Amino acid sequence: MINCIAVDDEPLALNLLADNISKIPYLNLLALCDDAFSANKALMENQVDLIFIDIQMPGISGLQFIESLVRKPMVILITAYKQYALDGFALDVVDYLMKPVSMDRFMKACNKAKELFELRHPSASDPAASLEYTFVNVGYSLLKVVFEDILYIEGLKDYVQIHLQSTPKPAIVRISFKNLESQLPSFFIRVHKSFIVNSKSITAVKKNAVFIGEKELPLGDTYRLSIEQLIASRRL
Repeated sequence: MINCIAVDDEPLALNLLADNISKIPYLNLLALCDDAFSANKALMENQVDLIFIDIQMPGISGLQFIESLVRKPMVILITAYKQYALDGFALDVVDYLMKPVSMDRFMKACNKAKELFELRHPSASDPAASLEYTFVNVGYSLLKVVFEDILYIEGLKDYVQIHLQSTPKPAIVRISFKNLESQLPSFFIRVHKSFIVNSKSITAVKKNAVFIGEKELPLGDTYRLSIEQLIASRRL
């Protein structure tokens, strides 16, 4: 997971940024900050890997704040002003986003940050890659689940259903959807706010759906780009 904070003095923009971050499975939002001073406090109290920050803020601007940092996390600038782009990239920011930011453009910036993070932390790129299974709480016992056996995972209100190749009956597990997602190997992909699929099990893709054999699962607009990138990279 990439630990991040969001910094913007406009409450509406800050809430929208937080909502966008919540849709990116590998981001862990630690704090929402309305100025550079609260952002600095968040950096002192947490291990922060990535900062999303506005430029025009009262007191200390986003650019001044970034320049003041001795140990600089990755930075994505989000602003309504084009004229600061050169100044931003001179500070070696990951990306420079113009408000209003579309979700596909936001996801592209986040993916750039993820690639850079994995280059800097090779062991963090896929912490489950060397694992073949996990144990989950089912009822009053621990069930061993082999990752390759999982077809797809469905998020419910307080539970998730893990659908397996080896049995027609899904395992019902009390765990948060995002928590379980963070434990999965990289061949699992989010296709909808309520569905994660084993990409190796996908047999067909349509505009608004993915198929695992005869089973049709919804493909959300937010996650279509990830599927397209997966297809483009010939991993399907």
